[in-house]
Amino acid sequence: MENVNSSELTLLEKVVNIKRVAKVVKGGRNFSFNALVVVGDGAGRVGFGLGKAREVVDAITKGTEIAKRSLKRYPITRNSIPHQVIGKFGAGKVILRPATPGTGIIAGGAVRAVLESLGVRDVLCKSLGSANHINVLKATFVALGKLYDANRMARKRGMSVHELLHMPKREKFHA
Repeated sequence: MENVNSSELTLLEKVVNIKRVAKVVKGGRNFSFNALVVVGDGAGRVGFGLGKAREVVDAITKGTEIAKRSLKRYPITRNSIPHQVIGKFGAGKVILRPATPGTGIIAGGAVRAVLESLGVRDVLCKSLGSANHINVLKATFVALGKLYDANRMARKRGMSVHELLHMPKREKFHA
């Protein structure tokens, strides 16, 4: 959890998981490390990377570089997400629901790291199925990819936001 200056942009890095893996070869085992890293600007952009190297520091560095290249923008409405979404990846399933202001991030592990880096402050989450960090993280990104904001949906349907939300048009005040 450190801030990194990159091209006039402050990014928040979070290491979600580090694990030691082994490749069995003729002469024995070759050990290396996997680092799962989430990077976000706290204002609607987030990405993740999986770095692999023989040293932990090198794996985290590689994961961070990959995460910075994979940054994408997702809609945020009043410090929460616009609507409920479900994301599935492999055996992992993540349900994200908007929450009222002041609720906080009710999530754990990989999902919490993604939502904090994204800049979401109020959201409810339930992770079902696999507890594998990579599957849960990717399921979270699948769910975030399904989010629509009202402006984008109205443009897609060729109508105004007021028509989309079934709100009466504002009439101008005449004195």
